[in-house]
Amino acid sequence: MGFTVSKKIGKAVKRNFAKRRLKALFFEIAKYLKDGTYVFVAKKPIVDNNYDEIKKEIVNALTKLKLYSEKNKQ
Repeated sequence: MGFTVSKKIGKAVKRNFAKRRLKALFFEIAKYLKDGTYVFVAKKPIVDNNYDEIKKEIVNALTKLKLYSEKNKQ
């Protein structure tokens, strides 16, 4: 897994906040993911949106890619 946050997000405090948020989301949904390598790139809305909205977006994107399924629970 990898997490990337560019300086476009903001100063170090905002970038670190974005990385912590992505890591928390990843570890929360990891048991439902297929095995593989994942790289998450943070975009500006990650700082402004709430946790549940971001989680919903990530789960929807991974579901469309057929990488997320609650049946994959390990």
